[in-house]
Amino acid sequence: MAAKKGTGMLMVWCDVPEDREDEFNRWYNEEHIQEILTVPGVLNAARYEAIRGGPKHLAAYELESPAAVLGDGFTKRTKSKWSETMGPTLIGTNFFNPLYEMIYPDSVSDEMAGSGMAPALQIGRMNVPAERDAEWNQWYNSTFVPNFEKVPGVIRGRRFKTVRGEDPMYSVVYEFENENVSNTPEWEAQRVADPKNPEMISLITHMPGSAGVFVKTFEL
Repeated sequence: MAAKKGTGMLMVWCDVPEDREDEFNRWYNEEHIQEILTVPGVLNAARYEAIRGGPKHLAAYELESPAAVLGDGFTKRTKSKWSETMGPTLIGTNFFNPLYEMIYPDSVSDEMAGSGMAPALQIGRMNVPAERDAEWNQWYNSTFVPNFEKVPGVIRGRRFKTVRGEDPMYSVVYEFENENVSNTPEWEAQRVADPKNPEMISLITHMPGSAGVFVKTFEL
């Protein structure tokens, strides 16, 4: 079975004018997602819309590695006439498209590689003080994400480091069975489950719209 997840991820965020939204969605769903999926190393993709945070529109691409979108297969792909007048860089606002490399877990398990695009995502985009970076990452990987992965409805958590794009250094992507998982008492309890949590959480500077919750709207 072909892998559906690797060690890279490309996320494309934007807002679009309301009067262009229908065409934007048709362009993405009828043409653009399929075009990107023809690029070697692009493994899977889906579109999401924000129900909390933002920007509203998110396209998430699972990559074999970040190199998938750095080579000629991506940068020199043939684009349609429609793409000359439509797309997030042309009509979007609050546009950013960071390229990520996975830092937690430290490898892709067979179970992860075979898993599809989640019904919902919660994504945090953040920076921390450089002098606390090592300590903070150790806590996040060994305590914070594993505890949230115990919450009913959480499929998994992954952490990423930005390797290209105007985005903060770190992102966390929680895959959910539904969009209500982080509204539950079980989720909230994990925020205070470890004595280190309050101090480590206080080090985080979230970007605008973070943490956001996104619901899947389209997948081929």
